[in-house]
This record gives sequence, structure tokens and C-alpha cells, in this order.
Amino acid sequence: MERYVTQGTCSREIDFEVEGNKLVSVKFVHGCAGNTQGVSRLAVGRDIDEVIELLSGIVCRNGTSCPDQLAKALIEYKKSHNA
Repeated sequence: MERYVTQGTCSREIDFEVEGNKLVSVKFVHGCAGNTQGVSRLAVGRDIDEVIELLSGIVCRNGTSCPDQLAKALIEYKKSHNA
């Protein structure tokens, strides 16, 4: 399980798991429950590159959003795992 500390959003962190370049679980800690659950359900099962492409740049407040933070988390994951 990976943990990403978010910046500029109501959610405080994102816990996620990747297997073979596919996102297999996503859990936002805090944030708007309906929105974060929806984003999680739509993202799970997708290739992480697809999730990054779909969610990068979505803005809610402070120049970012929970979906954008998930994309940033996956970008950092790729950098640290050479994926």
C-alpha cells in the first residue's frame, strides 16, 4: 500500500495500491466523501497512465483537486518505482 500526502485539498492523504501498472485500490482520507468515493471507484481497475491522463489538471480550489492529487500521487509512484 502506498501513501501520498495531499496538498491544497480537503483530503489529507491518499492510500492506494498498484499491481502490474493497474490501480487496484484507492482510499482518500477525509475530503468530500461522495466525490472521493466516486473518483476511487472510477479509477480502480484502470491503467495508472490512463488515470493520470484523465485526472491531471482538474481544479477545485487552490489550483488542484482530489482527482488531480491522485494523478500527482501516481506520477510520484511511477518516478519512485521506475514504472
